[in-house]
Amino acid sequence: MTFTEKSNRIFWNVCLDYHKHDDVDACMQNPYEASTIEYSLYKKCWIDAVQWHLEDIIRNPEIEPITALYIKRRIDKSNQDRTDLVEAIDSFFRDKYKDVKVLPEATINTESPAWAIDRLSILALKIYHMQQEVERTDASVEHIAKCKAKLDVLLEQRVDLSSAIDTLLVDIEGGRKYMKVYRQMKMYNDPETNPVLYGKK
Repeated sequence: MTFTEKSNRIFWNVCLDYHKHDDVDACMQNPYEASTIEYSLYKKCWIDAVQWHLEDIIRNPEIEPITALYIKRRIDKSNQDRTDLVEAIDSFFRDKYKDVKVLPEATINTESPAWAIDRLSILALKIYHMQQEVERTDASVEHIAKCKAKLDVLLEQRVDLSSAIDTLLVDIEGGRKYMKVYRQMKMYNDPETNPVLYGKK
């Protein structure tokens, strides 16, 4: 089983598990050992699933301003948690391939493996929710046809992205590519770099 086959299976299970409750406050029941990459993949997609629905909630035109602010703060924290977890997944890969002899002609990729896997996690959620639209019984034929066309594109995109990620991992393992873990250094979440937080006038 390739890494993306495992990832896609885990991500899909998260979609199913989350929607058993369909509640942004539901407690994650991660079935994997905390020290494993599988645990991180499951947690990554759970964070994405909760944030997906928080983004839906905050777009309610009738939402109370206080509630909207609370949700916005949750989304900000979720984004930071997501970033931290992606960097942890990249650290897993860096450790896994630390003894690989990098070839002189090796090149770096435009994005790290974990940031590509981040897109794969979000793609699973897009596929799940677009499938829900296709299966609606209260929508027009035109709506369902439009969503079916979008679903076909998303499924093709998952195949392509999975193939690209697996190829990247093979190339890293073979020394043809090398990777670095760049910290995102998000300044707005840091009380030492956000002027509003450190009180700059």
